[in-house]
Amino acid sequence: MMIAYFTIRLLNLLQWLLVFRALVSWFPQVQQSRIGELLYAVTEPMVAPCRSLLSRFSSLRTMPVDFSPLLAFMILLILQSFLSSLMY
Repeated sequence: MMIAYFTIRLLNLLQWLLVFRALVSWFPQVQQSRIGELLYAVTEPMVAPCRSLLSRFSSLRTMPVDFSPLLAFMILLILQSFLSSLMY
């Protein structure tokens, strides 16, 4: 029970980090700061597999928007929902 609670909290933190990463992507000076580098280092292991999955779709490759953080966010949301349903 306690492990599931902390896992849900960790998933929630990772979701927020993905949101901050998306916001930071609009500001190049913040991306190159220590905070931006740390944010990318923490979230890139989640985003990279999503990016490689989405790159298989040719229509998404030509778009100027990267949807991989959104996909990673949705996966974390599904995992969090699944763990919450198991816990209660």
